[in-house]
Amino acid sequence: MTSLLRAAVLAVVTCAAAHGAVDPYDQSQVPLEVDTHDASLTKIVVVAGHASHGPGEHEFFAGSALLMDMLKQTPGVFPVLAHDGWPKDEKIFTGAKSVVFYMDGRVGHPVGKHLDLLKPLIDAGVGWVNLHYAVDYTKQDGATVIDWMGGFYDAEISINPHWKADFTALPEHPVTRGVKPFAIADEWYYNMRWKGGTPEATKGLTPILTATPPDATRGTADAKSHPGRPEITAWAYEREHDGRAFGFTGAHTHTNWANDDFRRLVVNAILWTAHVEVPATGAPCVLAEGAIERNLDKKKK
Repeated sequence: MTSLLRAAVLAVVTCAAAHGAVDPYDQSQVPLEVDTHDASLTKIVVVAGHASHGPGEHEFFAGSALLMDMLKQTPGVFPVLAHDGWPKDEKIFTGAKSVVFYMDGRVGHPVGKHLDLLKPLIDAGVGWVNLHYAVDYTKQDGATVIDWMGGFYDAEISINPHWKADFTALPEHPVTRGVKPFAIADEWYYNMRWKGGTPEATKGLTPILTATPPDATRGTADAKSHPGRPEITAWAYEREHDGRAFGFTGAHTHTNWANDDFRRLVVNAILWTAHVEVPATGAPCVLAEGAIERNLDKKKK
């Protein structure tokens, strides 16, 4: 995030506090690990990571709280939120139709410590969603996750620059229902490590968001070898045995959740991975007034 944007975020929350508005850092009203045993409901477990980066960046808890509100707007869906990187009670995974991870990745990735626990979920066809830094794994963990998601961020070849991506065309897919082409600045990762070596050779993979980054952002040797190439920044993946996954590299910048198309795409995708039928006009994802400024992590300026 630029220093100007960080200053703007701080100004908004400081002004709100000064005028007696809801404390933007008060996270106590968000229910945590509230489970259901109603088999008629589609349970989706969302796991938010620890506080990370500066104000307005990597707002994993606030972003996950927004997703909880969005998912509740689809009848029959019951989202369960855990925070600080991992559930206090791992039993909340029981009966989940999809699991969503929005957190720091690579060597600090909480998922890497729990692959054995998560593998039975994957084998049972549970949906798998990784948002932003959560798509980034070490080579060792990535060798497992690549089968679950079709691809992952491999620091040897992948790159994570900030740039304005112009998504001028979207494929026909349940994930894109009700989503219009849009352009938005974010930390869009690209040049993933794909299961088949290339996206085209990866069976079951559908590129969802594709844009052409400035060649100056191609920071690895492998990325530099593809000047001018359109790059995949979000993808859907259909695993064997009817399992579904979604990788989304944006959502570094918290305020991007205010963009209707950005938000609807992610909500659609989560529902799709849980085998919930996405409406022709897209999933409902009404954003409550002031929601973007709530449930933030208190970070150093």
